[in-house]
Amino acid sequence: MSQIIKESLRDIVYKQLHEMVENSRFSPGTRINVEELAREMGVSRTPLWQAISKLEKEGLIATIPNKGVFVQAFTPEQLLDLYAVREPLECLAAGLAVLYIDEDTVRQMRQNLEKQREAISAGDLAVYSRIDKDFHRIIYQLSRNSFLIDILNDIDKKLRPGFIHIDPILEELYHDHVNILSALRDRNAMKAQNAFIMHNERKRDRLLEFMDTATARLQVPVAAPGDQSGL
Repeated sequence: MSQIIKESLRDIVYKQLHEMVENSRFSPGTRINVEELAREMGVSRTPLWQAISKLEKEGLIATIPNKGVFVQAFTPEQLLDLYAVREPLECLAAGLAVLYIDEDTVRQMRQNLEKQREAISAGDLAVYSRIDKDFHRIIYQLSRNSFLIDILNDIDKKLRPGFIHIDPILEELYHDHVNILSALRDRNAMKAQNAFIMHNERKRDRLLEFMDTATARLQVPVAAPGDQSGL
């Protein structure tokens, strides 16, 4: 008889709050009103505080004594550092993925690309962000290296809330994904790795452009807890 495992309320609240942060419901640096959020979610403060504690350990939320709970806000320099770390790791994942990719995965990635195209046409950045995350994580899983998967997923969680600056280059990012899939399908590791390098460099260049044109710099919550500017 199969055992039915029920999710705890704490886990459900954690997933919902994580999605809110990841999908930019709260901008980086924004203060979270715990009382209002608990009422909105229809839960007590206990599971919500448990979720906040878990997200704080993951580096996505910061609790500042006597000030409140804030969505962690990475500086542009920190985001650039994260991209610099992610690029070689994604290249490593791509090199491993070519060994294991199969037709079912190719079909799954093609379907994902179709959804990306729809999200771009609709101008829905939040939906695109979720689909983009799925696309990358399919490749991470293909590497079959649990340590690499965990590291890349952790980096992605930190980068995701700052995703809102990339809307001017969605078309280019989409075509990068098309090139990545093409290389993986052909089992061409070098081509796949070069496509990932281009993909990450494109995002870094956009971030640098954003930094040059924005007059207000993204600040960590400790320095400016009320700052709601963001990437």
